Amino acid sequence: MSTRGEHLVRADRRFATGGGLVARLSAPAISRVLDEIDKRLSTGGIETTLPDGSRRDLGFRADGPTAIVHLSSWMALVRLATSGSVGWYKAWASGEWSSPDPVRIFEIFSADAAALGEVGRAKGPFRWMNALAHRLRDNAPGKARKNIAAHYDLGNDFYSAWLDDTMTYSSAWFSSPADTLKEAQLHKVRKLLDRLDLAPGQRLLEIGCGWGTLAIEAARRGVFVVGLTLSTEQKAWAERKIANAGLSDRIEIRLQDYRETAEQFDAVASVEMVEAVGQRWWGAYLESIARNLKAGGRAALQFISIEHRLFDNYARNADFIQTYIFPGGCLLDEPQFAALAIERGLSWQDRAGFRLHYAETLKRWRDQYSDAIEQGALQGFTEQFHDLWRYYLMYCEGGFRGGAIDVAQVTMVKS
Repeated sequence: MSTRGEHLVRADRRFATGGGLVARLSAPAISRVLDEIDKRLSTGGIETTLPDGSRRDLGFRADGPTAIVHLSSWMALVRLATSGSVGWYKAWASGEWSSPDPVRIFEIFSADAAALGEVGRAKGPFRWMNALAHRLRDNAPGKARKNIAAHYDLGNDFYSAWLDDTMTYSSAWFSSPADTLKEAQLHKVRKLLDRLDLAPGQRLLEIGCGWGTLAIEAARRGVFVVGLTLSTEQKAWAERKIANAGLSDRIEIRLQDYRETAEQFDAVASVEMVEAVGQRWWGAYLESIARNLKAGGRAALQFISIEHRLFDNYARNADFIQTYIFPGGCLLDEPQFAALAIERGLSWQDRAGFRLHYAETLKRWRDQYSDAIEQGALQGFTEQFHDLWRYYLMYCEGGFRGGAIDVAQVTMVKS
């Protein structure tokens, strides 16, 4: 009998994770990977305990984060060297390395991503195999719903156990450190809506409406909202919440692909949905915004991007997130994406980044996730799944703290 979330735990079945006989035979010689890491780390450092019990410090040439890593098997480095972040997770899940605070190692890898280059990325046949497996999950029409369901249809009870009351699953924006997560999420939503200059009676299209919080906040401003989702779980939750708020006459939630929508709206909003589109479909996503937006209308996006100079290597390598967490996903290369928007008559203006707010959001989610486990609120999931989910939250937090990835809001105006 399968357990909830098992499809994510086993999502690497078509991916190379750095195991196998050849890898095991080469493990004793792989210590040279440490030499490369040591040579390339430009900020911070890693205190490493090796499988033979000896210790080695890597980096420490300039101030930066400090991580502690215990290697119990050389296989951990084999997996890292051959299968990148996919193999590094598999090594952690297999007990081949551990750390009292894995966030710090991810922060260092993020801060030094450009200097580390290919050291932590899949190579040769491992890269080709993972690239093919990722390509098979492309978000073509008819396939996108399956990818969305893999993540978002884990169950409304699952997400409600550790998200705040708004059920907002994107970066919060803290007006002060004293903000609760709910206050910071509503602050984020309102900042995005303020970009649209909405007037009562206007129509708003939300691409990727989640569990309905932004739609409700917009409707309370007198706006009529159409929200798009591919998640049956999200649609059911959002419609109940909208009805309870007495706003069913102002909000319509559709189980519909953004590529199928062709109407006229005064404004478009989309919060961290474009990462689920995939690079191949960036143009179609932007064309949908331009097609559905009236001349002079505004669109407001919140998106996650990876540093421009890292994008090409990133795009050639299916990483941990794409393998286990968001099938078919891809972070934005902002300069390339902005150029595609401009080609379609959409400006790119008033960008505001707030990556450390995402790091704090992820930390709070992880704390709440652990609390939910202790309180017995997450039933039907194995400990292996819980480990995967906590690793995912730590991995992302470290990425934002290190600076290789960013979250931002931007306004686009249709010419």
